[in-house]
Amino acid sequence: MTTTDAQGVTKTAPDSAPAPTESLASRLVAGVSGGLVRVFLIVVGLFWLVPTIGLLLSSLRTPEDMNASGWWTVFTEPAQLTVDSYRTLLENDDITTSLVNTVLITVPATVLVVVIGALAGYAFAWMEFPGRDWWFLAVVGLLVVPVQVALIPIAELFGNIGLFGSILGVVLFHVGFGLPFAVFLLRNFFAEIPRELLEAARLDGAGELRLFTRVVMPLGGPAIASLGIFQFLWVWNDMLVALVFSDAGSQPITVALQTQVRQFGNNIDVLAPGAFISMVIPLVVFFAFQRQFVSGVMAGAVK
Repeated sequence: MTTTDAQGVTKTAPDSAPAPTESLASRLVAGVSGGLVRVFLIVVGLFWLVPTIGLLLSSLRTPEDMNASGWWTVFTEPAQLTVDSYRTLLENDDITTSLVNTVLITVPATVLVVVIGALAGYAFAWMEFPGRDWWFLAVVGLLVVPVQVALIPIAELFGNIGLFGSILGVVLFHVGFGLPFAVFLLRNFFAEIPRELLEAARLDGAGELRLFTRVVMPLGGPAIASLGIFQFLWVWNDMLVALVFSDAGSQPITVALQTQVRQFGNNIDVLAPGAFISMVIPLVVFFAFQRQFVSGVMAGAVK
């Protein structure tokens, strides 16, 4: 490239360096790598779903078919599928009662932890009271206390006050051990709310209760949904606490299925549908609040 300056002198400018071109081999490697990653993730997802699919198909087969062959034979013999096992399940009083008990335990334990945890989290984040930081440190310290340490002392306490073997006793135990994590999670989330927003609401005449319900709760929706999912899954799938604190009339589905396993040869047609129902309800709850759950998790990672 040549140019002429004001004095008529011709200058030659060096040509600009050519843009580096990507070789055909590198483009092929990039394309194959992206495709391989997708294929790998799909394969992992399918393998992850295999136990769930197997349990579903097993729950739709008769005990004779389950004893004769594996669940995968359904694909070649779809006539095996039947809902008789679910009819038998609904006629089993132990299983149906345990399902009702599971709901009566899980729903109050989740609601109480979310409500009390949200109120305490707001207080620790935005209210001034003596010893606030020390109390919060005490709550954080309770996170490291294992459940097994408290089983015997609380069992003795519940026995003295008449709560041992009742649904209320199981609920109170779950609430007590769920609150430290709830307070810790929601306090840290509420502390990220801009102070100017809360001050503006106070200038408009909002009290603490109205400020909590109209400003903090809507903004903390993702974190509250995440906490609710964690608590629901933990309580619904728990067997240790229920095995210790419940009796035959208050046992949840996990304990009822464990009892049925002892007679596996006689009631295999009850175990498969019962286990599938016990698993599918938490999945429905998770997928129903999946968007809020992801938002709550990402809110803790992205400022």
